[in-house]
Amino acid sequence: MRFGIDAHAIGRHLTGNEVYVRNLLEQYDGLDRDNQFFAYVSMPGADELVPERFEKRWVSNNPFRRLGFDLSRGVRRDQPDLLHVQYTAPLLCQVPVVVSVHDVSYLEHPEFFPRARRIQLRWTVERTVRRAAKVVTLSEFSRAGIARAYGMNPEKIAVVPAACSEIFRPQPRAQAQAFVDGRFSIRSPYILCVGDLQPRKNPIGLIRAFEELVANYPQLTHKLVFVGKDTWFAPRVHQIAEASPFGNRIHFTGYVNDDELLQLYNAGDLFVFPSFYEGFGIPLLEAMACGVPVACSNRSAMQEVAGEAAHQFNPYSTREMVVAMRDLLLDPDYRAEMGHRGRENAARYSWRQTARQTLDLYHGVVEQAKRRAPVSQHA
Repeated sequence: MRFGIDAHAIGRHLTGNEVYVRNLLEQYDGLDRDNQFFAYVSMPGADELVPERFEKRWVSNNPFRRLGFDLSRGVRRDQPDLLHVQYTAPLLCQVPVVVSVHDVSYLEHPEFFPRARRIQLRWTVERTVRRAAKVVTLSEFSRAGIARAYGMNPEKIAVVPAACSEIFRPQPRAQAQAFVDGRFSIRSPYILCVGDLQPRKNPIGLIRAFEELVANYPQLTHKLVFVGKDTWFAPRVHQIAEASPFGNRIHFTGYVNDDELLQLYNAGDLFVFPSFYEGFGIPLLEAMACGVPVACSNRSAMQEVAGEAAHQFNPYSTREMVVAMRDLLLDPDYRAEMGHRGRENAARYSWRQTARQTLDLYHGVVEQAKRRAPVSQHA
């Protein structure tokens, strides 16, 4: 069989979307040596991040050209048995489409998106979901949301959880702290948050909670470190941080690679994930796999993914966020227990299993398409 994968997210620092497709392709290379794969990439250097034996095809970084022309032309040329996309399929596609929809936050929380992006997602994702041979998502929470949004039977949506890369694991703490100090000029101790600076991730809420935490518990000398690229919302976050009475203790690293992120996790005392809405939440598992105690929001898929391995709080409550951070930072036994629980929880997830289940879906879609294909009268 021949499988086409829209891998334009690789190299674009699209966080969850890029992590998802890169890990799938890496695992496909080990699991499936018989079938042919076409990876449609758009960023310089992205081809080097795709397994060597896979066919690389270049498509435009411009979404209008990519979806309106390049992907359609590529599919006609390569004739894969299916095309796997994230959220949006090309306008013209003559093969079955598998679409991964990680969440429908653009519908359930449109206030978190710029108007143009919100309108684009509403139209293109619905068109893709309606025509897709299979819809795949990462959590039961997202499956229910997609079913509500598009009036679908939930049974027609496959849940295949994500995971975290095997690179994320405990490291010598002193070594990690020295790396972070040398690379980012940030000395321990610190509280870590990972995610693009966008309203859905609730960075301003975390800054307010951090201010209250260090004001009420002066024995805590921690800094607050945000890891993630700037977005249209970032100037507002930076403005709030600069105006904070503890602004000299708030740091922004921007986008970092996995090797740097590994050290940032391991040098931190606590990982906080205050997001209002997540379809899964891969950073939760990355932090847990490193043995870092986690405090996170009790909304959306985070309850499902973190379970009892995180101290959960209402992201709209500054007080609850402060209590969660205080309890984990001031009680070393509790912090150690939650770090242990986190490692056990992260071990339940595997990109290899994610890839295996996704490949099984591919085969099911292709077999179904063959059964539905009209039989030639001259056969």
